[in-house]
Amino acid sequence: MTSSERIFATPPGVKLGEVDLIADGTARNFVLQLRAGRFHGFVVRHGTDLFGYVDRCPHLGVSLAKELDGYLTPRGDLIACSWHSALFEIDTGLCVGGPCTGQRLTPWPVTVADGNIVTA
Repeated sequence: MTSSERIFATPPGVKLGEVDLIADGTARNFVLQLRAGRFHGFVVRHGTDLFGYVDRCPHLGVSLAKELDGYLTPRGDLIACSWHSALFEIDTGLCVGGPCTGQRLTPWPVTVADGNIVTA
């Protein structure tokens, strides 16, 4: 039986797709339907580095992007909450501007295995 409840973590080993699904300097949304519920997350790619986060702003608990995959600032140097203008460092998830300064995004551990993005 599958739940419709929203969850904030995934088990390790879930294959998300090939690394090339995410162009360098961009982010991609992932929604996973698991037995325990539905997970919303996103992955940012910078060169060979991948940074995964739960798609939930620490300010009000809403998804960060108003538009599909719209997680980064126009320069691509920070993660931005489209609703409240909070800004987060890509590599740490630390909020460096906006209503939740000092708080962090919840990490979503991902890695690369055989050219695929996989939950860790």
